[in-house]
Formats: sequence, structure tokens, C-alpha cells
Amino acid sequence: MNNRLVNVVDVEATCWEKATPPGQFSEIIEIGLCVLDARTLERVEKHSILVRPEHSTVSEFCTRLTTLTAEQVGAGISFSEACALLRTEFQADSRPWASWGDYDRKQFERQCAATGVAYPFGAVHTNAKLAFSRARGTERRFGMAGALRMTGLPLEGTHHRGGDDAWNIAALIADMMKENAWPGD
Repeated sequence: MNNRLVNVVDVEATCWEKATPPGQFSEIIEIGLCVLDARTLERVEKHSILVRPEHSTVSEFCTRLTTLTAEQVGAGISFSEACALLRTEFQADSRPWASWGDYDRKQFERQCAATGVAYPFGAVHTNAKLAFSRARGTERRFGMAGALRMTGLPLEGTHHRGGDDAWNIAALIADMMKENAWPGD
């Protein structure tokens, strides 16, 4: 791989058990980021950026799923500030990035379009879920926890917390890189 550092991103967003309440839309409330060194296959940084929602509320269902409360994310930074931080601190606009599936990329695209905030990432995105399935020669798409079990890697931290999920996804990517099964290897 030409680019030594890869940003592995996992977002948590406001969600509801049933229908989205009127006037609200799903917003990012946590950006988990793990920086993976593609040469050494070491996970060198782990971050959890809490983002204050501006057009939605954290439901009880969302708190049960993510452990994040309205008070916690209320103390976070704005979405605009979070996107600027991704560009300045993590070179998100020039560094390749990956996420487990396309949800994270599409959520950023939707939220940027809805709020007028500049999209923080460059063009090189890899869908790690798809790469994992292709590496195993199957059409089946595995969830992150199932993929970890399949590979014998531990699920570290709390599932559905952005920082921990990004850390675990980076372990799966490093495993694929070690096997020369990562796109671009």
C-alpha cells in the first residue's frame, strides 16, 4: 500500500426504535477513529469524538444501543467542528479511509448535504465489510462482531461505541493486509 496511514472510521448516530420523530433526522453523535499504520499493521491511535446533535435528540433506544446519553453528546463539539478536526488533525481529506460497510460514508454525505458542511474526506474510501466478504470468496456480508469471531480476533471494548468499533475494524483490516487480501495491496 502506497499510503502508510489509513483512517478507520465508525460513526454512531441518533436513532429510534420506531419511526423518526417529526422534524428530526439521524445525525452523527460519535465519530470513532483509529489510525492504522499499513506498513507495520499497528493501530497507532484511537479516538472518540462526541458530536452535539442539532436537529435530533438521543432516544432511550439510542442510549441502550450505544451507551451514549443526551448529556454526553450535548457536551460534544458541533458537526462542523468535528469535520474540521478530521481534516486538520487526521488529514481526512488526503488520507485513505475505511469503514465497515457504506453506512458511515453515506451518513457523512447526507449530513454534509443537509447542513452545508464541507465533506471532510478524500476520494479513497474502502468498504471493509465488502473487502472481508471478497477475501473469503462469499457474497454474505458479515457484521463486525461476526467477522471478529470468524477470524479469532477479540471484540475489544463496547460494541456500538465508535472508538471501540473503529479499533476492532482496524484489527480486521490489519488481518486482511497481513493476508494480502486488502484492496490495493
